[in-house]
Amino acid sequence: MPSPKRLVSLARYLIIPAGLIVITIWLLNTPPGLLGKLDGIGYAVCHRIPERSFHVEGRPLPLCARCSGMYLGAMIALIYQSIVSPYHQKFPRWPIAIPLILFAVAFGIDGANSYLYLIKSVSSGPLTQIPNLYIPNNTLRLFTGAGMGLGLSALLYPAFNQTVWNQPDDRPALTWKDLITLVGLIVIVNLLILTESPLILYPAAFVSAGGVVVLLTMVYTIVWIMLMGEENRFVHLRQLWLALLAGLTIAWLQILLIDLFRFWLTGTWGPIPLS
Repeated sequence: MPSPKRLVSLARYLIIPAGLIVITIWLLNTPPGLLGKLDGIGYAVCHRIPERSFHVEGRPLPLCARCSGMYLGAMIALIYQSIVSPYHQKFPRWPIAIPLILFAVAFGIDGANSYLYLIKSVSSGPLTQIPNLYIPNNTLRLFTGAGMGLGLSALLYPAFNQTVWNQPDDRPALTWKDLITLVGLIVIVNLLILTESPLILYPAAFVSAGGVVVLLTMVYTIVWIMLMGEENRFVHLRQLWLALLAGLTIAWLQILLIDLFRFWLTGTWGPIPLS
């Protein structure tokens, strides 16, 4: 079996062409235009139903309201933590974890209620007899999604630091002050999105779609480093380029495969057909 050093050496030659091939195939097989490419990213992770999405100049955003909130919330939290808590590796303490768990519960309840409402509107059956807790709406989808995104970042950011850095900072990556600040920032961003101004929605489209790539890249970078046996060997960000490129390549391969399978299954780049 090849040694980890040999695998890393081999990866240096294979990862760059592999990444170029995967991204080129994706670019050639997704809708044209910059917004079309963002739609191609959203297509891999989101149903993209227009009625459940915000619109900019008559065009749905690449991700539905819930997914937009989730990836925007995650990106805001990741950027904040990388500035305020660089290299911090500890998960949030239990008192701070409680509101994060409540955010996840709210996400689940609103998602289930929204799904039930959708099923009742397009089909008949025993589920139609179950009453909805409330009429779902995009405002609730946006806010519950953002809470879930904050929770995801609170787990992923310290997990990344624990795996990567040779000398991580042995402090929590999220404190009460950080949590309160992030909740405030996310509320402000969400309120701006609810204005549905193109000046807000266009950047939100890019950040939310980019959030899909960033989160997947971080996850697969962690996996790659563990497979290569390189945990806690990195001191500077520049040393991480190969692992990040590998994570990005695997992330984009996942997006490509899901895109191709969904298009083969549905024959459209539009939302998931409801009937």
